[in-house]
Amino acid sequence: MTMRINRRMQFIVAAAGLALLTACGGDSGSMAAHEGMNNSTPTVTTAQPSAAFNDADVMFAQMMIPHHEQAVEMADLAPTRASDPEIKDLATEIKAAQDPEIQIMKGWLVEWSEPAPEGGMGHDMPGIMSEQDMKKLGAAKGKEFDKLFAEQMIAHHEGAIEMARTELTNGSNLQAKELAKAIETTQQAEVVKLQKILDRL
Repeated sequence: MTMRINRRMQFIVAAAGLALLTACGGDSGSMAAHEGMNNSTPTVTTAQPSAAFNDADVMFAQMMIPHHEQAVEMADLAPTRASDPEIKDLATEIKAAQDPEIQIMKGWLVEWSEPAPEGGMGHDMPGIMSEQDMKKLGAAKGKEFDKLFAEQMIAHHEGAIEMARTELTNGSNLQAKELAKAIETTQQAEVVKLQKILDRL
């Protein structure tokens, strides 16, 4: 009788041990999965490169701010001088996109303790309009303005695209590179629209 009881107890202990091992195995698996999930989203690691910047990032912001400001200045002329509805609509879109980007880049320069671009800087930048170009655009009206605006904005955008591609190649700040990619994509699409408008004017 004692042997039967002992054997029964051994069986119960063995079964309980197997159940415990199975439960622990499940817990360790879910724990590993949980840890793996946590490791896949290292918030601290992803934040650090975003805060880092190099000289190319600084140059990108310092040059693109006045470049954008001139595009906004050109767009501001369209409501009272353009005759083509598409030119007016596109000018509105350009201003709506580039005004906030100017503020973003100014914010970066403050965070990086880098100087903001000063007045008169940037006339050697790709696609930038000269004072004479701007005066000519400001004096034009109707269809003359529409054609001149399309021609100048195409050249202006192509310059911005060139600068954005330089940032994508040489920059290190993730936010700056994301903005550069957005500028390249948006302005390339606007160049296509402007060329179609120019072809029919």
